[in-house]
Amino acid sequence: MSFKATLKALDLLDDAHVTGSQVAEYLQSLGLENVGTARVHGEKGFTDFLQVTVPGTQGKLAGGKAPTLGIIGRLGGIGARPEVIGIVSDGDGAVAAVACAIKLAAMTKRGDTLQGDVIISTHICPHAPTQPHDPVPFMGSPVDMRTMNKYEVSDDMDAILSIDTTKGNRVINHKGFAISPTVKEGYILRVSEDLLDIMSITTGKLPVVFPITTQDITPYGNGIYHLNSILQPCTVTKAPVVGVAITTETAVPGCATGASHVVDIEQAVRFCIEVAKQFGAGKCKFYDEAEFQRLVELYGPMTVLQTHGLAGDNQ
Repeated sequence: MSFKATLKALDLLDDAHVTGSQVAEYLQSLGLENVGTARVHGEKGFTDFLQVTVPGTQGKLAGGKAPTLGIIGRLGGIGARPEVIGIVSDGDGAVAAVACAIKLAAMTKRGDTLQGDVIISTHICPHAPTQPHDPVPFMGSPVDMRTMNKYEVSDDMDAILSIDTTKGNRVINHKGFAISPTVKEGYILRVSEDLLDIMSITTGKLPVVFPITTQDITPYGNGIYHLNSILQPCTVTKAPVVGVAITTETAVPGCATGASHVVDIEQAVRFCIEVAKQFGAGKCKFYDEAEFQRLVELYGPMTVLQTHGLAGDNQ
């Protein structure tokens, strides 16, 4: 179970003065050695990016060939101070990512080391701005999306789970978490059967898949409506990306406090841990490689959707 790890992560981040360095020091105290932070300033303040690599027995760090799973905690910020007091709903992605690191550290210490490496990325910002969004306000961020992707997405990630609070909408009417279809190089692919199986096992319920559109897999800043930033990692990588959305039945503002549900976050954490086990062991596929190649042969590449468009700024 991941409850202890989730509660600890929530306690760590529910702090007006928390920094990435403090979180990194805690993770290092658990035995994790590959922990890095970077403070990055933007027009609206700064945030601390955090990246943790948990080595596997047959992973790349050990000279092996086991694939590497990326787990990214997406968010604008964990707090909107001084406008709002306390950790905000938007912080669930960071809580889940840190909880994954804590749980994997405990597993490693107890002899349950995964086969593949796991890279966990997120950022820590207790004083992020808010921004208008329909149907409810969202959290903004001190830095832009290009900067987030630069620090959170690694070329070493062979597949990515992107965890994000996804409550500010009217298209997901389920409390808990849901997964997206796999997105790769501009294509929205069929939902992974392996991930559906893991979701059913970890929740004890039928799997839940949330809808995404072409707009959602294009880069931020193109003037197009996005559900949220959950699939933004897919705009800068060739790796398959699946969104893990922490969800509610009602539309909840990202800047709302008292809206983080530990049980829901823990379920998402447990799902990610199980995916990491299976993916590193070569037992979980995010997509059908032959089918993807057939799509490209028939219809050509869709990588234009990873850019700002034919007339856009793609630097």
